[in-house]
Amino acid sequence: MNINVQEIMGFLPHRYPFLLIDRVIEFERGKRIVAIKNVSINEPFFQGHFPGFPIMPGVLVIEAMAQAGGMIMLTELEDHEKKLAVFTGIEKAKFRRPVTPGDQLRIEVTVPSIRSRAFRVEGKAYVDSKLVCEGTLTCQIVLRDRQAAAVNTQAAAAAGAGAPPEEKAE
Repeated sequence: MNINVQEIMGFLPHRYPFLLIDRVIEFERGKRIVAIKNVSINEPFFQGHFPGFPIMPGVLVIEAMAQAGGMIMLTELEDHEKKLAVFTGIEKAKFRRPVTPGDQLRIEVTVPSIRSRAFRVEGKAYVDSKLVCEGTLTCQIVLRDRQAAAVNTQAAAAAGAGAPPEEKAE
């Protein structure tokens, strides 16, 4: 199965410069995904990380794994456009080699544990079949509108309104 970037954007809310998956080349529903990130010198983070010695920040390699894990979960939901997969934890992260411009990052993620709204994924990232990063990530499915509701509640409280705004009826 090949999922292109336009289809990926139908599931993930991320956009340039923070969408870190260019293509999905293997996909086993609810179990496994293999995604590709083509690393270009034009990536905005290379401007400052590091001048004269560009290295993709390890946290962004982890984020690419989280986005791949999010794809696995969001494709299982009928109303995925109303949901977000958010990061809740990172365990056992190890960075083994630098990722540099011109590399093609192969992100392999498996799902050993799923609950109704939370899941754990095991991620590994490779360049030229060499392991560059690995880790265990935990994520949770939340409503996208929940974020807006929290901001509105904080704004109302700051303005002295006292009560949170009414929720929309669907």
